Amino acid sequence: MKLQHIFNVCALSLVAAGVFSACTDDVKVGDSFVEKAPGGTVTIDTVFNSAEYTRQFLTGIYGMQYYGLPFTAQSAAPTSVNAYQGKLDALTDCYQVHWSGFAIYNNYYTNTLSANQDALIAFIHDKVWAAVRQAYLLIENIDRVPDLSETEKQNMVAQAKCLIAARYFDLFSVYGGLPIATQAYTGLEGDYSFLKRSSIEKTVDFMVGLLDEAIPHLRWAWDGNTTDTDAYNNTGRWTAAGARALKAKILLFAASPLYNADQPYYGGTTQAEQDSLVWYGNYDQQRWAKAEQACREFFAANGENDPTSLSLGTGGTFYQLNQATENSADAYRQAYRMGYIYQGSKEVIHSTRVNTVYGSQGTYSWWNWAIPSSGINRNCYNPTAEYIEMFPWASGEPFVFGEAPKYAIVNNSAKRLSPEGQIFFSPKIKSGRVTLQKYPIRDPRLYENAIVNGQQLTLDWTTGKSSGDIYELWVGGEHAKFTVANKNGEIVEQLATAFATGFGTMKYVLGEEYHRKFIHWVYLSYDEMLLMWAETLAQTGNVNGALNCVNRVRARVGLGNLEQYTPAVKTDKNLLIEEILRERACELGMSNNRYYDMIRYKRTDWMTRELHGLKITRLQNVMGNWIENYNPYLGNDKDNGVEEPYYFKYEKFTLQNRRRVMWDLDPNSNEVKKWLLFPLPITEINKGYGLVQNPGWE
Repeated sequence: MKLQHIFNVCALSLVAAGVFSACTDDVKVGDSFVEKAPGGTVTIDTVFNSAEYTRQFLTGIYGMQYYGLPFTAQSAAPTSVNAYQGKLDALTDCYQVHWSGFAIYNNYYTNTLSANQDALIAFIHDKVWAAVRQAYLLIENIDRVPDLSETEKQNMVAQAKCLIAARYFDLFSVYGGLPIATQAYTGLEGDYSFLKRSSIEKTVDFMVGLLDEAIPHLRWAWDGNTTDTDAYNNTGRWTAAGARALKAKILLFAASPLYNADQPYYGGTTQAEQDSLVWYGNYDQQRWAKAEQACREFFAANGENDPTSLSLGTGGTFYQLNQATENSADAYRQAYRMGYIYQGSKEVIHSTRVNTVYGSQGTYSWWNWAIPSSGINRNCYNPTAEYIEMFPWASGEPFVFGEAPKYAIVNNSAKRLSPEGQIFFSPKIKSGRVTLQKYPIRDPRLYENAIVNGQQLTLDWTTGKSSGDIYELWVGGEHAKFTVANKNGEIVEQLATAFATGFGTMKYVLGEEYHRKFIHWVYLSYDEMLLMWAETLAQTGNVNGALNCVNRVRARVGLGNLEQYTPAVKTDKNLLIEEILRERACELGMSNNRYYDMIRYKRTDWMTRELHGLKITRLQNVMGNWIENYNPYLGNDKDNGVEEPYYFKYEKFTLQNRRRVMWDLDPNSNEVKKWLLFPLPITEINKGYGLVQNPGWE
């Protein structure tokens, strides 16, 4: 029987649409062009005999990129967008899912995933190899296309190389070394031993090589300066900026302790370790230097003259941080939000999108399954108390649970507040009375990554102003359905509720202004580049440069310099890197980066960290005494003129439903360390073309 192999992809038809609106002809593209569209007459000869069809063919490959928000209930590929699977973020210490239909809930939290099941980014069911094959088909046939200038041909080939490199990185980041494809295989070669799994070094060199070849033939950005560079038709296509950013991210990953170490992570006895498939085989400081240089080259190409040595700035000639229009929490939140979600944002370096709209009726979209008001609550990635504590006070001072800030928090009226009994908002006091106006007293990014107690329900997504009634997440509050007491008096969170941990999902759960629109997922961004540069600078000894990059990100949301409140970062390299990783979690929520940070730094202590929710009790001042009140405010209390609650008691409780098995394991055990990389599918290993299983999954 002929070997069925990863590059001999199954026959599908993929309509050329879903990424760009410019494709109008009814031409089927995709995996169907292995030889000929099933049941049709459109062949490779047809596609590459037309400039327009070739452009559409390239557009179809874009539709097979990684998209980071599970949005569909279909069981077909790609696995990563199936809402029954789940996001990588839910495997970290930042989020806990509470829906029993998730693979995360059933296979990961229970520590029962096996090589017989697809991982969250699937090796063979995420359209990776289909995208790779079709990109090579374009590269190999582009010279046959009439009516294309040499410049456009080179540009299309460069885009195809970026698509290959990106799809390789999607697997490299969770599997390690990969088989390296250098052409569009037909599935008839017979012997595929030459496609055996390659080392980490060869895989990295392959990806970086493709990007280096692509960069000279790509525009820096789709800046709209000419009709053929307008952002409307081209946003989402690969650019030189995207290629440079991806190169930096690949080299950052390669330099990190998972792959760049004196010892392999699992003990060194497995074939994958001995063949350098899951590490380089040694530690080399120059890998960090290469990653830093790649970051430096990106910023130089963006017109920035070594920002590490300059005062705080917003960005370069094109890519830059989106800035607040005024000194207020709402304005800082709006700047952060529009920086990642606005499709014309100069903060987004590369993004992906899918052929379905956001929150459309009849689709199992991210929005429909996540928005608290819908009642479905399946895509509720409930933030943990540990994640909430990563966000500092509004001044930039680190937050410590149970402690008031040491420094005064200055609101936008320059009035100093002393938040006792409040950890999210502090009331405005006027003539001795509490008014309905209150001030956010934490990092503005907190309110954009999570819904917290006291957060206002109404948010004008155009102006950024928040108003109206609040989310009542205290026990007995209007929206709190997150805790029940079991027989032992312990707190156990309810399943499939919007606020199961005491907090709700906010990132990418947007308002009606974005409803029924094609919502992109940010693959690479300017703020991520700044924090990657900060990390590589810290790793190569440039502390001042690292702090400058971090502080530029913090300044965008009104936070003071990191070293102002944590001075030890100037002399303690490990503390500085830890703070950069925390800053990445706050800035880059829901982007997979916390998961990437966990595995590339081999943070099995994060994997085994017992996580918590927050029980909130409303306190009411009755004749000078603070009395517990378990009633909602909306309704009788508000109608009877009772002041809006502003003073609360906070108690952390251990998440129990479902408790992750790894919380009870030794972080140094191989049972835990095997999770640093996902298992390769046993069905592919058994085909005998050279896949070697990752350590611990044999």
